[in-house]
Amino acid sequence: MIVEVSVSVSCQGCPLRKRPLFVPMSDSDVAFMQDFKLRELHVAPGITVIHEGETSPHLYTVLSGMGTRFKTLEDGRLQVVNFLMPGDFIGLQGGFMGKSRHSARAVSDMILCVFPRERLWDMFRNEPERAYDLTWIAAVEEHFLGDTIATLGQRTAAERLAWALLRFWQRLDAIGLAQGGSVPLPYRQQDVADALGLSLVHTNKTAARLRRAGVAIWGNRRLQVPDVRALMDVAGVDPERIERRPLM
Repeated sequence: MIVEVSVSVSCQGCPLRKRPLFVPMSDSDVAFMQDFKLRELHVAPGITVIHEGETSPHLYTVLSGMGTRFKTLEDGRLQVVNFLMPGDFIGLQGGFMGKSRHSARAVSDMILCVFPRERLWDMFRNEPERAYDLTWIAAVEEHFLGDTIATLGQRTAAERLAWALLRFWQRLDAIGLAQGGSVPLPYRQQDVADALGLSLVHTNKTAARLRRAGVAIWGNRRLQVPDVRALMDVAGVDPERIERRPLM
């Protein structure tokens, strides 16, 4: 079910703008985004927002909730490509290429800010700073794809899962979703297994080992990381600050 939200959040009062993950927006940026924005939609879990092979008239920013991007193979099997979290911009690929090359589906209840795809070029003509931000987002997604390929090709199962859980933890903590030492993580183990090129059984056993070691505890749709440094060590990555990013 997709329904329009009756009371919309203004861009001026957007709760995501206060989070340390996002670069501050100027008054003119906020004014442009408020004019650009059409409405907000509530998307129920399991509902597909963007369909692969179709042209969507809209672009979206995830205001709250989580989802997945996935591709459908010729025989109907699904391959999770990556994960959607608050602050992510959806539909950019279709905005430039006409038809989307993947689908986007809600995993939990999601609230999406809706923008008209037909006005995307207005941003590039009239708002160069916002257009640069959009280009930056595209570049970061390309960089993340490179990290993912390196993970699939070179990391062990334990390193892959630790790397993914670390990325989840850092992102969700940076947008203020950590409560009581844990963050929401509504994804199925099958979703994460698909994205990491692992079997469900292998993912389950690896998650159990991380839990017994006290490195990461994933269950009941929550993720707890008692020792972030230990999780980094398992993942084989160096400590680094999560990079601030633009918010569309």
